[in-house]
Amino acid sequence: MADTTALAKAVDSLPLDPIAEPLSKAVRDAYAAAGPAGQIAKNAMHGVWLGHPLHPVFTDLPVGAWTTALALDASANGDRGMRKAATFALGVGLLGALGAAVTGLTDWSETDGRAKKEGLVHGLLNIAATSLMATAYVQRVTNNHRGGRACAWTGYAIATATAYLGGDLVYGHRIGVTHATTDQPDEFTPVARISDLPDNSMRRARKDDTDVLLARQHGRTCALAHACSHLGGPLSEGELKDGSVVCPWHGSEFDLRDGHVINGPATQEQPTFVVREKDGAIEVKAT
Repeated sequence: MADTTALAKAVDSLPLDPIAEPLSKAVRDAYAAAGPAGQIAKNAMHGVWLGHPLHPVFTDLPVGAWTTALALDASANGDRGMRKAATFALGVGLLGALGAAVTGLTDWSETDGRAKKEGLVHGLLNIAATSLMATAYVQRVTNNHRGGRACAWTGYAIATATAYLGGDLVYGHRIGVTHATTDQPDEFTPVARISDLPDNSMRRARKDDTDVLLARQHGRTCALAHACSHLGGPLSEGELKDGSVVCPWHGSEFDLRDGHVINGPATQEQPTFVVREKDGAIEVKAT
């Protein structure tokens, strides 16, 4: 478990809250200040349109390009063409690192607790690695290949180490992984009374392992998994809008009918249930 690793304990002990909280708020405020256009940009950076986080797509670019650059440089043996190709690959990696930084910062701003601390360390180390790679690129284009090589290898070592932190954020803290896990019964199962759900209202209902958000609007009842797919926020404590529900934790908005993401930071759809009303009860089953 990530919580028991020496690295996690070391990160947790760092006094990063005075930096992390204002920075994450500044990122969110910057998007909010741009109004609807900012929300569109924020959704794009999260990867709502892609159906999963966009950040991992970009992280492959710098790692792959920088690995190629170092491999070409190591086998150049004085060949100017190989050296130029290595320098070009360094530049491609820098462009990819820029995309990874913007998308990663956007995702990170919507995290909490130890994941926020670890994400900040991950980001700061990646900035250090990218800065070294940028220095290496400048030195190489000015024919200082020895100095450029030293900076590149140092930056690559740091980037490799930060990849471990990135993996721990995904597999240890489940950042970017759906949290909307719930049992969906194969047969219709009663979870609430119809009388307990007035029109234009929502409530949480549980039956055995089934944990569901029920919402009724315009005479129609919809059912979604109760835990938000982003980080597991309780949707029943959020805001019911016309045709959608907004998570109280980070503002993810889902369509009540089919669970698709209207606004991030969530990128995966919210699971839905088939609903029927019978003998005064609301019953749900797997879709």
